[in-house]
Amino acid sequence: MNVTEAMHARKSIRNFLDTPVADAVIQELLTKAARAASGGNLQPWRIYIINGEVTSRFVQLIESKAERETPMYSVYPPKLKEPYRSSRYKLAEDMYALLGIPREDKPARLAHVARNFRFFDAPAAFFCFVDKIMGPPQWSDLGMFLQSFMLLAQEAGLDTCAQEAWANWPQTVAEFVGAPDELMLFCGMAIGHANPDAPVNDLFSEREPFEHWATFVT
Repeated sequence: MNVTEAMHARKSIRNFLDTPVADAVIQELLTKAARAASGGNLQPWRIYIINGEVTSRFVQLIESKAERETPMYSVYPPKLKEPYRSSRYKLAEDMYALLGIPREDKPARLAHVARNFRFFDAPAAFFCFVDKIMGPPQWSDLGMFLQSFMLLAQEAGLDTCAQEAWANWPQTVAEFVGAPDELMLFCGMAIGHANPDAPVNDLFSEREPFEHWATFVT
């Protein structure tokens, strides 16, 4: 598989099989991903991996909680303008259509959202933290690292789902993994094998045409 093939194959999986993923495979992929571009070579990512029984124990802990915590950052701006609002809205509607959940069925929609916090049943995952002293340039480094990992996972026959939804559980995640106070939770990453029989995994997020976001300066 070349890079182009991995780019086209990668998508956010929202229904995983329970097929195990070896720790050694995750370690190898993360080690390779650490070659991602990093300004000043700061390498700001700090990764905590959970797998197998540990993943199950963590999910049980989350499900025992009565309410979510206060996130340390906003995943989306509070008032999205166009075309961003429409892009996000369409993705959600396409996903719920595949799931067969109508707009008026709020409980079913909320139940699906809650599956984020079970890693969509993936057997393995990691949490990506960053030092609180870091700023937007280092956050972009996290994105390059995470994208590198997801493409490498595709090459290795694994599927992923990057989950900023975990920003809603900063204290619980940090306490469970033993992250020090100077670190801030950025996101989670579900890792496993896509369930080929799950319609939601057919979701294909459309991209804006080139001319909408790129300009050749003359």
